[in-house]
Amino acid sequence: MNTSALRIGFAGTPDFAACHLEVLINAGYNILGVYTQPDRPAGRGKQAKPSPVKTLALASNLLVFQPQSLKSEEAQKQLQELNLDVLVVVAYGLILPQAILDLPHFGCINVHASLLPRWRGAAPIERALLAGDEKTGITIMQMDAGLDTGDMLLSKTTPIKVDDNSASLTARLTSIGKDALLDVLTQIQSGSLSPQTQDNKLNTYASKLSKEEALISWNKNAKEIQRQINAFYPRSPAYCFYNGQRLRIIQASTQNEALSIKTGTIVQVNQGGIKVACNNSCLLIKKIQLPGKAEINIKDFLNGRRDYFSPGKIFSSTPALD
Repeated sequence: MNTSALRIGFAGTPDFAACHLEVLINAGYNILGVYTQPDRPAGRGKQAKPSPVKTLALASNLLVFQPQSLKSEEAQKQLQELNLDVLVVVAYGLILPQAILDLPHFGCINVHASLLPRWRGAAPIERALLAGDEKTGITIMQMDAGLDTGDMLLSKTTPIKVDDNSASLTARLTSIGKDALLDVLTQIQSGSLSPQTQDNKLNTYASKLSKEEALISWNKNAKEIQRQINAFYPRSPAYCFYNGQRLRIIQASTQNEALSIKTGTIVQVNQGGIKVACNNSCLLIKKIQLPGKAEINIKDFLNGRRDYFSPGKIFSSTPALD
């Protein structure tokens, strides 16, 4: 099939989007323009930094557009002049008004990281982990004016493993999404699409994660806390307080043992991890990060600071010393 015959535009911003742009480039698609959000201040110097999509697009000699909004007549005329067959949208971060949705010959399609209609919205990967879902996936959707409400063109599923975090699950969904996107573009060219209407009764909303949600409450069950740790890593790791300091917990596993002691109490410390009492269960902390320090597994930490953690001491949800 002649991939260069399809006139494509691409709209996306983060790494997840850049990976999908890359697969289109490598497949030889005719990409006439790339849309991404304006450069944002980043790092200690707060210097304007291009998005991963912009960096890749410029390196591939593609035309880049960075409008503040797509609601202006100027932005809409700009897109119209590209005379697109399809606009591929992946984690763009800007609203596409109806005037934009109507411009490409085959409309706008979106790569969404959930099995729609579950987890419509901004944080589907993290919300699936937090909820303890057993599976998730990628949905390629025909975009309409609603929030992830358009007809489903293709879905691919993957199980969520007990030790999956946001990083590992994103990597797997990226791989699935790239294959799914290529499949749908092939179907567009061959005229073989079979759109499926979403069941709105099954809708759930994936709101952005807040920093407040990253604070661990030791009154929860260990499985809930582990899901919290997995969902927030690596963007904003889950945390608690120990010795008055904020302590990020990077990796942990659960144990079903129920103990009649205050939740948050350290039960045991050895090179296998720090065992902490939770609600009718225990959490085994395997990797941590102290303020200003790199992530470190417990075995290596104890080799240098053997007495820092000790049984009977408390992990807290407040900075006050216990």
